[in-house]
Amino acid sequence: GFLIYLIINCTHLLVLGEGVRRLHVSSAFKAKVAMSRFEPGTSISYEKLHENIDIVRKRLNRPLTLSEKIVYGHLDDPVGQDIARGRTYLRLRPDRVAMQDATAQMAMLQFISSGLPKVAVPSTIHCDHLIEAQIGGVEDLKRAKEVNQEVYNFLATAGAKYGVGFWKPGSGIIHQIILENYAYPGVLLIGTDSHTPNGGGLGSICIGVGGADAVDVMAGIPWELKCPNVIGVKLTGSLSGWTSPKDVILKVAGILTVKGGTGAIVEYHGPGVDSISCTGMATICNMGAEIGATTSVFPYNHRMKTYLNKTGRADIAALADEHKDDLIPDKGCKYDQVIEINLSELKPHINGPFTPDLAHPVSEIGAVAEKNGWPLEVKVGLIGSCTNSSYEDMGRAASLAKQALDKGLKCKAAFTVTPGSEQIRATIERDGFSKILRDVGGVVLANACGPCIGQWDRKDVKKGEKNTIVTSYNRNFTSRNDANPATHAFVTSPEIVTAMAIAGTLKFDPETDYLTAANGEKFKLEPPNGDELPARDFDPGQDTYQHPPAESGSVMVDVSPTSTRLQLLEPFDKWNGKDLEDLQVLIKVKGKCTTDHISAAGPWLKFRGHLDNISNNMLIGAINIENDAVNKIKNRLTGEYGGVPDVARHYKANGLSWVVVGDDNYGEGSSREHAALEPRHLGGRVILVKSFARIHETNLKKQGMLPLTFADPTDYDKIRPDDKISITGLATFAPGKPLKGVVKHGDGSQDIITLNHTFNENQVEWFHAGSALNRMKELQ
Repeated sequence: GFLIYLIINCTHLLVLGEGVRRLHVSSAFKAKVAMSRFEPGTSISYEKLHENIDIVRKRLNRPLTLSEKIVYGHLDDPVGQDIARGRTYLRLRPDRVAMQDATAQMAMLQFISSGLPKVAVPSTIHCDHLIEAQIGGVEDLKRAKEVNQEVYNFLATAGAKYGVGFWKPGSGIIHQIILENYAYPGVLLIGTDSHTPNGGGLGSICIGVGGADAVDVMAGIPWELKCPNVIGVKLTGSLSGWTSPKDVILKVAGILTVKGGTGAIVEYHGPGVDSISCTGMATICNMGAEIGATTSVFPYNHRMKTYLNKTGRADIAALADEHKDDLIPDKGCKYDQVIEINLSELKPHINGPFTPDLAHPVSEIGAVAEKNGWPLEVKVGLIGSCTNSSYEDMGRAASLAKQALDKGLKCKAAFTVTPGSEQIRATIERDGFSKILRDVGGVVLANACGPCIGQWDRKDVKKGEKNTIVTSYNRNFTSRNDANPATHAFVTSPEIVTAMAIAGTLKFDPETDYLTAANGEKFKLEPPNGDELPARDFDPGQDTYQHPPAESGSVMVDVSPTSTRLQLLEPFDKWNGKDLEDLQVLIKVKGKCTTDHISAAGPWLKFRGHLDNISNNMLIGAINIENDAVNKIKNRLTGEYGGVPDVARHYKANGLSWVVVGDDNYGEGSSREHAALEPRHLGGRVILVKSFARIHETNLKKQGMLPLTFADPTDYDKIRPDDKISITGLATFAPGKPLKGVVKHGDGSQDIITLNHTFNENQVEWFHAGSALNRMKELQ
């Protein structure tokens, strides 16, 4: 791309990096700025950030955590905003929006429905989710472009029409692209993917949201977030040997569990932070989504400065140095909870199967697996993904592969490698890592999510065949990676994945166990090593970015009315002003119900832009408490059993609204708002559970649904699968005021239960209007 030199005098504002950062410069400053991949626009300045922080600190009269500085620094009204951790809703002005292609379809369809001509903040679309892993990177990318041509064309033209940058298929995974290009210390970014917190490795507050939230920000409307609590994780000591940054978050996940971070930002601090690379910090923040955290963040330090310099943003690093006091926590700040981890004592971990918070030291997993009957043979080892696909990750994995090759060994397990971006792919190819990983038996896949999100055309086992895979990914819910419920998926570091792929068994502890060389010699793998960043500059690879044109009046965005992939949206109906009477229980869900259970990914990704078609996967993975079966519920109108979406459609056609009853942490996992859109589209009005995951609860509110929780969790046991439930008190529906549920049983008896909600005044208006999008139109 072309280079532009900007000379700024005195306190003028400087457009930096991607052309979106408006940062305060205290003296004359000459900046060499690469502008080829970045759309014009402006965002919050460090001067404005400091001004807001100063206002809030004086108001609260106490030291602030780093999380508070960045979040409160982006308040729409820092003077008048009511601020109370865990209680009030904040109105914020994010700097940027990022959308991956699976969620961008619905987000852009909603933005088109808003009637607005252009996005109000810098925004980008990243094509990473729709590329299926099958043969190898080149072949799989070519096939994806053919299969998804209609969707890619829609996203490219919609981006051009409405001022959104478009990263073409093959560019890389959204979170790696953000880290390389858009994240910087102090920025507030929202992304339509639950692992958006990856950017916290660069001192950013990056939060995963649903597409409707993204539409609010793109429309220039203040974005609402419940004021987060702050969990402090104090790191001491330093990482060494086989222990990696991944082990930090695997340990934290074991401590906090999949819902322990709900409603909180996890803020890492302490002297141990400096022993972790910038991309290692990103790994830790990325997987904070697995504990339900709003996001995670690290304080600005020299490791971030080095990364900024190496990725062409030395000018931003210089400004961050000037404003460092606003990019680290205040001395004496208070956390709501503190966890301490001594990195010098931390051992390699592996978590799973079936949940990312079941933590085990690698030294113990073999015995635990034997005791539980988990398959010991590792069928496939998979490294990469948005969590672990940095230059450092690939280098450390290659260092182990090289040791095996030198001894005449190759992987006993199948082995796949997913580069995080085109820049990473090109650089590890240039520096020889890719060849080493291929030589040891690896297949280098496309720069995309691939098997991590179920985009894996797996052929080596049959569905239902019990087997074990080991990945460096972030999630390992049942069926997530390969649609096989019998696959035992374990999450660990790329280094441990590589070692276990070479050994072919879960019983291999590389710290203590020996391998047998081709000549019969016994040897141990030396601890992995790898450079944090390339000695030479990164190789950018192919240019895969489409800049939105300055004039877009002639750009056409076509959605065929006969398309099976894309469908323009119709507004949902408004609330009729009455209580919700006699809602039929569609399904009472037993146990864990993630967004993968509510709206599966994998083969269903192709319908993410077509609400009616994708609704055919609604709750097909949830367990029905009535019969312990999946996708088999009783139709109370016909007496026959059918699939969940089929019964829901039958109820809707007959004017019968319905309710879903669920357990704890309902909607855990991905940010996909389809899990909220589908129930609304098929006639659902209420989701009643013990507790919600944060993003899913907000997504339901945005679509005009009522997400309610049992005031007494034991009331879950009172609900029978054939019940009807009435929700009363809606005429006076208001923040902090519980609603009543009248549970009507088939035998004529009733239970009256209290139902809590977390709606604020604006969100109540969403319910009244039928959706947040409807409300937005009312206010235009």
